[in-house]
Formats: sequence, C-alpha cells, structure tokens
Amino acid sequence: MATRLWAAEPVGVASFSTITTEIAEKVGGDRVKVSGLVKAGIDPHDYEPKPDDLKQVGGARLILASGKHMENYTGKLQESAAPNALLVEVGDAFSSLTMKEEGEAQKTVEDPHWWHSIANVKKAVRVVQDALVKISPADTGTFSKNADAYVAQLDQLENWAWAKIAELPRDKRKLVTSHDAFQYFARDYGFTIYPVEGVSTHDEVSSTKVAALVQTIKDQHVKAVFFENIENPKVLKEVTAETGAKIGGELYADGLGEGQAATYDGMIRHNVTTIVEALK
Repeated sequence: MATRLWAAEPVGVASFSTITTEIAEKVGGDRVKVSGLVKAGIDPHDYEPKPDDLKQVGGARLILASGKHMENYTGKLQESAAPNALLVEVGDAFSSLTMKEEGEAQKTVEDPHWWHSIANVKKAVRVVQDALVKISPADTGTFSKNADAYVAQLDQLENWAWAKIAELPRDKRKLVTSHDAFQYFARDYGFTIYPVEGVSTHDEVSSTKVAALVQTIKDQHVKAVFFENIENPKVLKEVTAETGAKIGGELYADGLGEGQAATYDGMIRHNVTTIVEALK
C-alpha cells in the first residue's frame, strides 16, 4: 500500500486569538501546526502584528482572526498571506450583539467578545472545521471526528455552567466589570451588566459615569464587582470604597489566561465559579 506523502505535511495555521488557537488545535489534531500569535495575557485590543508574526502569516495556509472588528489589522494579514491561503474572521460567521462606545460620539459597534457564549464557540468549531476541510479535503474524516469530540466536551461544559448559575437567584445576576466584555454571557444566563469602561480596555472613563455606576450599585444592592486579568483594578477599588461592595475576584474577559484558565473549559469554569460564589 502506497504511503500518502501529504500526511507528513500538516496544515500551517496562524491564529490571532487564544480562543481560535485552541479550536484549531482541537479540530486539526496532528494534521495542523498552529502558531498562536496572540498569547495568553496579551490585550487583544492593544495587539499589533510584528514583522515576525507577518512572516508566519506568509507561511500559513489558514489564518484565523477573532473577527467582529476585534482586529484592526486584517488588511496587513491579507497583504502578507500567500495567494492560496484562507483568512477567516471566525466571529463574523454568526450574529453579533451591539454596544455603545464610550466618548462623545457614542457610536454603536459590534461586541467582539463572542466566546463568552459557549453556544457561539460550538458554532466557531464548525467554522474552523469547514475552513480546514476546504484546505485539506483528504482530512475531512479526521477534522469531523475531532470537531464532534470537542463539541461534545463543550456540551458538557454548557450543562455544568447552567447548573452552576442556577445556584444564583435571578435577582442577584448583576455583573459589574472593568470593561464591557460579558454581553454574550449575560444574554445566555440572564445577567445585567454594569461595565466601568466600554467595548475596549482603552475607552476613557468619565467621572460622571463612575458616579452613576456608584449610584447604580447602591440602588441595585450589588454585592461584588469584578476586575479582569489584564486590567488595573484601580477604578473598581474606588467604586468599592464608595459603595461597600466587595471585590468579587478576577475574570478572564479578552481570552485565555494561565493556570486553570489556560484552556477554554478552565476559563469558563473559573469565570462562572468566581461570579456565582461572589454574588450568592
């Protein structure tokens, strides 16, 4: 039986989101070689690709971005990509929630933080699966089997999340966070979000908004507020000092982290447990 030479050459993937990096690794298995160019702990709102990153893009068959305007450099990726490469902005394949940017314009924008909905991540798995099949049709069976297995794990995670959040009465599902990153989570699980900042970690926080947030926390009897792993919690500490609410803990808002949060499953379990235990 002849050896298939293509099996020795995995599909090169350049990924610009910690979430899409994990998805590509899970779906592709040993048939992909994934370069995760946005690492855990890096603020994706800040990130700009370096020349070495663009060189890796040039050698990749598949380029994955988070989409929904999270990356403002997709033009650079397209310019650097090989003619036969496929660029996929994964989040653009399913519907968006919208939000208001901070500042005078109050412009409505898409919320790019789609991965806080496990249902969205299951859709993203199929988007990446389809892209890999397009590039390497001979591996269709492998990609399908791996994607099915990962979606089954996500189903279990979703069931766990629903059960854990059910411990928290609906009138206590009020989430105060550093910036507006948890709308998809709030939609799925019936939370109301009160963010300090807007869609980006760089949105300016006005004293008027902070004063309004302090009053809301008092009026809504919010027990705890949450900071994010890549954010300075200074403003939230000021809010707690004025309201008596406690710091509920650290959340992972803009992607995977380290330790338990180094996987998607671990990140969701950390965030959900931290929120529920602090607000109960």
